Amino acid sequence: MSETAAGKPKHFMVTGGSGFLGINLIRYLLAHGHTVTNIDLVEFDYEDCKDQITSIQGDIRNRDDVIESIKGADVIVHCAAALPLYPPEEIYSTDIDGTRIVMEEALNHNVARVIHISTTAVYGIPDHHPLYETDPKRGVGPYGESKVKAEEICAELRDQGMCVSILRPKSFIGPERLGIFAMFYEWATEGLNFPWLGTGDNLYQYLDVEDLCDVIYACATLPKDTVNDVFNVGAKEYGTPKTDFGAVLDAAGHGKRVIPLPAGPAIFILRIIDALGLSPIYKWIYETMPEESFVSIEKAEKVLGYKPKYSNADALLRNYNWYLENIDKLKADKAKGGVTHRVPWKQGILSLAKIFFAF
Repeated sequence: MSETAAGKPKHFMVTGGSGFLGINLIRYLLAHGHTVTNIDLVEFDYEDCKDQITSIQGDIRNRDDVIESIKGADVIVHCAAALPLYPPEEIYSTDIDGTRIVMEEALNHNVARVIHISTTAVYGIPDHHPLYETDPKRGVGPYGESKVKAEEICAELRDQGMCVSILRPKSFIGPERLGIFAMFYEWATEGLNFPWLGTGDNLYQYLDVEDLCDVIYACATLPKDTVNDVFNVGAKEYGTPKTDFGAVLDAAGHGKRVIPLPAGPAIFILRIIDALGLSPIYKWIYETMPEESFVSIEKAEKVLGYKPKYSNADALLRNYNWYLENIDKLKADKAKGGVTHRVPWKQGILSLAKIFFAF
């Protein structure tokens, strides 16, 4: 397979480039002098860079769309995925069938390397920490299960000679990230305390999207033998929900704090409202909130030279400041609703809980 020299401009194909990670990555790649083709179901509507890339509004489950997008690509960064709030059939078809099509066409078109964005959700609900790349994969629910299968597809294509980096990032945040985090920022801005399942003293690791872009770029430019592997990605410095979310509450200036909730009863209630379709948070989130959640990043540090710039608190504050700068537009987006990280998720029945956390 041919490959552009590491120091020269490359042509990147990004799947899911209209999403939160996609737009941050595309801006990052453009800043480094590369050309980009994006494929996404959603229109690429970012005014600051839409004229600098080729964007195809298409579906990775449609082989013809993928073939059109892949022309001339040196590197594919596969970000596209149906997130946990999508219907199960959409999750399975996008995250499994779509991944298989992308990987097969990458092989057919002699693409030099593919970087697959997986998730630490493949580890399921862990019984130990930190988590290492060699730990068993026990995905929970359609999303976790489908991401495990997607990794298996990547491994199959690697066995056929492709260079495939698999990245397992912790939940990543930063400018443009909304989803469930928008609820927290809204509550902080309105002067509410923020509830957390359990004591709130459990170590819980996140990741800044810019640090994730650094790792993706390393996998695109370092030697193939170095990057043809699996890597956890997370913050180097992280604390507890009380300390890290507390930093945002302090910045909001209302004197509010993280309020612990008894985990057992709260999870029981969330399971019920989840089953009724009234909750904006899904099982993997509420089942892991009371527990410690962090992965080892030693392998990425040693092999890829990964040096995270942002702590949990830094990443949350960067995201919160962006939220404040865009709050008027976001109110309109919230009314529309959605299930991606680009828009605030509707709070469902949890919006009624606000009254209990105002004091």
